[in-house]
Amino acid sequence: MSTTKFELQRNSFGKLILTNEAGEVFEGVVPVRAFPIQSPLVGISMVLTDGREVAWINELSDLSDNSRTLVMEELEGREFMPEISHIKGVSSFAVPCTWSVSTDRGETDFVLKGDEDIRRIGATSLLITDNHGIQFLIRDMFEIDKHSRKILDRFL
Repeated sequence: MSTTKFELQRNSFGKLILTNEAGEVFEGVVPVRAFPIQSPLVGISMVLTDGREVAWINELSDLSDNSRTLVMEELEGREFMPEISHIKGVSSFAVPCTWSVSTDRGETDFVLKGDEDIRRIGATSLLITDNHGIQFLIRDMFEIDKHSRKILDRFL
């Protein structure tokens, strides 16, 4: 599937307006990633609030600089999934317990309610959900530092 030809702009209310090749105008479109963890820059659908797809982005690099910037801004505003780079420590190896971690968004502590809140995504990725429903990503559990891996091993 190839990228649909379109242009994007924002209206005065901050909503995205998409104009396709045929000149049709769609207001309030939002980008939705098809594969948010494994391939975040590939396969993005532009959908209306009713869920109807009006454009497809095969790769973000297919877009003009302006459109790419608007899509990325919108995705960053809608998605919040900090990526854990280091596990500093846990309060206990029994759940519930408090995890102290370093992420791409800074240092934080969160409560892990149960072992079921750590889910494998693919062969190497983990998704950890805290007691407030915030999801933290470990992109590759085999590439994380030795100390963090040792802690993870106790929960997997």
